[in-house]
Amino acid sequence: MKRLNQTFVFSLLFKIAFLMFFVSNAIFLLAQNLPQPPELIPYRKLDESGYFDKWGFCDRNKKIVIECKYVHVEPFYEDLALVVWLGNFGFIDKIGKEVIPLKYNYAESFKEGLAKVNVGGQFDILGNFSGGKWGFVDKTGKEVIPLKYDAVGDFSEGLVIVLLNGKVGYVDKSGKEVIEIKYDEGDNFSEGLARVKLNGKFGFIDKTGKEVTPLKYDGAGNFSEGLAVVLLNGKLGYVDKTGKEVTEIKYDYADNFKEGLARVCYSELTSSKYGFIDKTGKEVIPLKYDGAGNFSEGFAPVGINGKWGFIDKTGKEVVPAKYDDVDAFSEGLARVKLNGKWGFIDKTGKEVIPLKYDGVFNFSEGLAPVLFNDKIGFIDKSGKEVIEIKYDDFYGGFSKGLCRVLLNRKIGFIDAYGNEYWEK
Repeated sequence: MKRLNQTFVFSLLFKIAFLMFFVSNAIFLLAQNLPQPPELIPYRKLDESGYFDKWGFCDRNKKIVIECKYVHVEPFYEDLALVVWLGNFGFIDKIGKEVIPLKYNYAESFKEGLAKVNVGGQFDILGNFSGGKWGFVDKTGKEVIPLKYDAVGDFSEGLVIVLLNGKVGYVDKSGKEVIEIKYDEGDNFSEGLARVKLNGKFGFIDKTGKEVTPLKYDGAGNFSEGLAVVLLNGKLGYVDKTGKEVTEIKYDYADNFKEGLARVCYSELTSSKYGFIDKTGKEVIPLKYDGAGNFSEGFAPVGINGKWGFIDKTGKEVVPAKYDDVDAFSEGLARVKLNGKWGFIDKTGKEVIPLKYDGVFNFSEGLAPVLFNDKIGFIDKSGKEVIEIKYDDFYGGFSKGLCRVLLNRKIGFIDAYGNEYWEK
């Protein structure tokens, strides 16, 4: 009886210890604030021959929910997933039903209720796709924008740019050509206006097709924070949405406004100097730097005498120019390079992640890819290597809880906790 009581006590203690371990790990994972993977995850496994990969979908426990029978799948977007079989593209729903037949030569995932599709095009030996006719389908498979265009862009602010017989115009989501197909060149709408080119000159149109600025410029950029860069006679300046030139057109380089300031440059025969202007054209940060990046999260990279640091919007150098290379702040951290190694600093300039990697990339959803000895892994913002450094490459970073990686010449998906969604 005594032995039984001891066994019971030991068993109870073990259960308590296990529970404490489980809870502490759960708390740790929650504290990292890492994203959960979606309910359905692309899953790869070998077919019955053991030679060819087939794709389907599994749940978070890696239980197959949609049969692995496709040669390629994309994650679900707007409740439908792009699937490919024998060179034909179509879409399935979350129970695996093919709601849009696999009949297109190319397609892209749904965005804003529509998907871009192509008939008649083909891939070359390098994997580049060209030719055929383009249009859009809705989630029922209805071709709401006829497949008659030579090229189409992505919808932006309710309109999409289309190319037909060498000219571009704009179409709405019903398929109506709301802006005549007559321009030689164009771009997506941004802040209600789009850059277009006709007879060698650039200007801007609104969503009715009205030319709100004269088509008189040699070049132009997109609107950002109410202003756009324009090029005239080899010099750059800014116009507002009425077409008014709000700054003198005098710079050799000019970039979009970011956080209220724009990077500009004067060039001489042997050097260029960068600084920043405000929206009145006032040079609020002197043009004295050998290089500069755009403002992000209140700070901008600047280079002088071959070294890089950061300034704030007053021009104060908040991180000394001592690094060989830097990138803009993202999610509170900036990547920096010194003596051939990369790491991250915070906004005080503290090196919060040691400069020990051969390469690092920006954080996305709380994780950053790092390169070490030609392999890729992922770290969190504390610098902990939460996903083993073993992959050959990655594609695009984490999005909606998943990242696409390459291992042993095969592509697969991992989640933020390092779970691999393929058959071992």
